[in-house]
Parts: sequence; C-alpha cells; structure tokens
Amino acid sequence: MKTIGILTGGGDCPGINGVIRAIVRSGLQHGYTTIGIRNGWQGLIEADVEPLTDFAVSGIISRGGTILGTSRTDPLKNPGDFKRIKNTLKKFSIDALVVVGGNGTLAAAHEVATRGIPLIGIPKTIDNDIPETDMTIGFDTAVSIVTDAIDRLHTTAESHHRIMVVQVMGRQVGWIALKAGIAGGADEILIPEVPFTMDEVCQNLKTRFAAGKKFSIVVVAEGIPLEEICDNSVPECDRDECGHEKFVGVGNLLGRELERRLGIETRVTILGHVQRGGKPTAFDRVLATRFGVAAVEQIRMGNFGTMVALQSAHVVTVPLSSIVHRLKQVEPELYAVAKTTMGGRQ
Repeated sequence: MKTIGILTGGGDCPGINGVIRAIVRSGLQHGYTTIGIRNGWQGLIEADVEPLTDFAVSGIISRGGTILGTSRTDPLKNPGDFKRIKNTLKKFSIDALVVVGGNGTLAAAHEVATRGIPLIGIPKTIDNDIPETDMTIGFDTAVSIVTDAIDRLHTTAESHHRIMVVQVMGRQVGWIALKAGIAGGADEILIPEVPFTMDEVCQNLKTRFAAGKKFSIVVVAEGIPLEEICDNSVPECDRDECGHEKFVGVGNLLGRELERRLGIETRVTILGHVQRGGKPTAFDRVLATRFGVAAVEQIRMGNFGTMVALQSAHVVTVPLSSIVHRLKQVEPELYAVAKTTMGGRQ
C-alpha cells in the first residue's frame, strides 16, 4: 500500500480541512494511506507527522482553519533542511506529497519538485491571487464574510449620516475588496491595481452627499499605496518572517483624511483576520473536495510537479512552473463594472 503525505502552509483559510478529508477518503478508495504533516514544511523538516484515518477526518469539512496546523517555513532556506525532508519522506515511506498553500508555499513546492520530490499543489488563499485558476480555496468564504460586514455597516452609516471605511485583506491584489464591494453596494472601492487620487475620491463622495445620499461606504484593500492617501510622511512598516509588510492601517489613514477634507463624520472598520476564520461556504467545501479528489487522481497518474486548478467550472492541472513569481490581478473590465454601479452619484 502506498502512502500520501499532506501539508498545509502559509496563512490559514476556510476550506483546507475539506481538502484533507477528500484526500484521505479518495486515497482509501484507491489503496493509499495518508499521513498528515504538522505545521507545513516545518513538520517535514522535524519529522512531525500523524496518520490520518477515515475517523480522523470525520466531520471536519465544516471546520475552518487546518487540523494539521500551518507555518510560513521556507523548506530550502537553511542548509541541511532539504536532506531532513528527504529523510522524513523515507522514514515514513511517503511516496507522494500534496502541498496545500498560497503563493509562497506553492513557489517552495515548485523548487522542491525540481529537486526530485513527487508532489501535487493545491491552491488556497483568501486573496485569490494565484494564476491559472479561476478560484482558490477560501476566497468565496472571505468575500461572504466581508459582504455581510458591509451589509451591517450600511444600516448604521445611514442612521448616523456617516462615511464608513471598511479595510479588507489584499496585499497586492484587490479581489476581496472588489467582489465584496460590488456585492455589498459600496460607494468607493480602492484596490492596489487601480491608481486613484484623494481629490477624485472626495469629489465623488461630495457629489453623492449633494444628491441627498447622506452616507457612504468605502471599501479599501490593505495593500493600496499609502502615498496615494498621505502627501506627507508615511509611517515605517515592520515586516514578518517572510519579509511581508505589516500594514500600519491604511483604513485609519484614509478615514482621517476623508474626515479632514470633507468635514463628514467618518468611522473605520478593520476586519482583519476575521476574514480568514469560521465555517467555509458551501462553494469552498465543494471546491476543496474537488481539488482533493483531483490531487489523488494526479498521484495515481504520476503527473507530479503540477497544481490542480479551476478553469471554466472544470478542474484541470497546470505546471507549478506556470504560477510561480506571478500574481493574478483584478481585470480592468471587472473594475469597470464596479465603477458603473458605485455611489449612485448621477
């Protein structure tokens, strides 16, 4: 009987447990046992694993996060770690790996695959910024959470005649901000892909208020350039262990600037990690299941060094090499749709 190893790396998101469940159960049907690797690549380096049985994955499809834990460990950063990884695979007779992750984890998976480790990648990230796939696991849930928050903020914004600024995740892309903004009826949506000026934003909101609409919802992705908001000095940013910028709170800066320029009471809501948490939507549960089953099928076929992906409602495979060092950004056509319906300023 052959053995599949599965690890989850990078940021958590709803839907990962659905992948784990699908791999275990699909694997059993094809004669595979499954070993879970704890805390991402770190678990392979430290030989920290656990057997995953049908009983172990019972009921986890509705749970957020990952039962295996996660980390942002780079498997090739330290000398000797790759040898430890190979030793772990040999020790537990792991014949193939399934790597569930975002950009960083899958880029590492590509490098590991080029060194001879048989593996399949599965794309998960609430940012939806991985190329070659229409959707990533976790994105639909995040958009649903943000949309619900915008719906709730609408009522208090209208009651108090305020501007409500909603800061959402989106380091380099604005998929969450755009789709949740459209779904929630936002009046301004600011994303990293589309340049803007504060003069333009303020004029749009002024026109809206002059038309008798005494409240506004502004959705902003956390990664928009601070220089587009503040003409003066921009605060220094710390960085995490991967070198990613720890954001200083673009929503607060934007809120202060809007209130200063417009003289309209403004409140800021930073949703933060609540976007990652909680139960996955039905869509994410189904997508996770499809991806997990497809990954096992690719292992059976020996089609390694690939990533399963969703394209036009079909699950396909693409080379991992085709997605590394690339980002899937918001298409201008979709942003144009949002601009057409934003604000009701006519």
